Amino acid sequence: MTRIISVLMAIVLMLGLCACGQGGATGDSSSLTADATSSEISVSSDNTSSDTSSAVSETVLSEPSSSEVISSKDETSKDDSSKVTSSFVLQNYDVTVGEYTVVDAENARGIDNTKHGFGFGAAKGGKPHEISVNNQKRFDGYENIEALALDTVSTDKRMYLTFDCGYEYKNLTVDILDILKEKNVKVAFFVTLSYIKNNPEKVDRMIKEGHIVGNHSATHPVFPDISRTKMAEELYKVDEYLQKHFNYESDYFRFPTGAYSENALELVTSVGYKSIFWSVAHGDYDTANQPTVQKTFDTVTGRYHPGAVILLHASSQSNVDALSDMIDEAHAQGYTFKSLDDYYAQ
Repeated sequence: MTRIISVLMAIVLMLGLCACGQGGATGDSSSLTADATSSEISVSSDNTSSDTSSAVSETVLSEPSSSEVISSKDETSKDDSSKVTSSFVLQNYDVTVGEYTVVDAENARGIDNTKHGFGFGAAKGGKPHEISVNNQKRFDGYENIEALALDTVSTDKRMYLTFDCGYEYKNLTVDILDILKEKNVKVAFFVTLSYIKNNPEKVDRMIKEGHIVGNHSATHPVFPDISRTKMAEELYKVDEYLQKHFNYESDYFRFPTGAYSENALELVTSVGYKSIFWSVAHGDYDTANQPTVQKTFDTVTGRYHPGAVILLHASSQSNVDALSDMIDEAHAQGYTFKSLDDYYAQ
């Protein structure tokens, strides 16, 4: 009897040990499965920083609707035992606008879009104002950007005369063209799309008489406030119209209001334009509040300096009335007027 009881106890003990062994194996197996699942779904921050495009290829938004980067977020599993991280970034993709290719349409590269304004430029006394000097230094410091506010390259006494033409006022552009022809001075006219459409005979004369017709955008928006694709559309509408109706292709662009950003400058350069600002300007743009002719003459000629890029508005009666004398005064001071083509041919 004692032997039978011992055998039964041994059997019970063996069965208990087997049950414990199976339970432990099952626990290890489920733990490994959970770890493997977690490692497959999560995206490490190291991989994201070193090679974002490959590390998050399955979670990139294919058609982002915003120019902002969507930040990564943590999603906790039901039992809070592990966290799954999914990173979302904007895709760097291109868009076609007419003949233009808008590289990185949503600015996924994060080019600085801080808006910078632009003042009148030069101070009294014939010296370029600090804002013009600093802006040219900033432009020169950017990579892959062509922008001019002040000619710091030429060694002779030269200046560049430019006019903005957002709209026609009292047929003043004809008077300007007559004076320029008489004085044999070539300038750049920056025109909007509406100006071109409403004044084709004036644009045609500008071209035939050897002046530069520059792009001033289709609708005159503030460029840092719009998307890269919209910027390209603003440029292309003017470019397409000039090519189609005048067989003319412009190389130069002037930012409406003078407001710009590094991102906007990069876009403009990338589609083939050089951005032209200024180092001399004055309060001539309000047709209802014009400075006197004498003040216009004194202000503009008092700010002459070598390498000056002069901005005048073609809608200013005072500019027209003072223009001939301002040109004569420039010549008397030993200046010559050059075209933007001359500057970029150096």
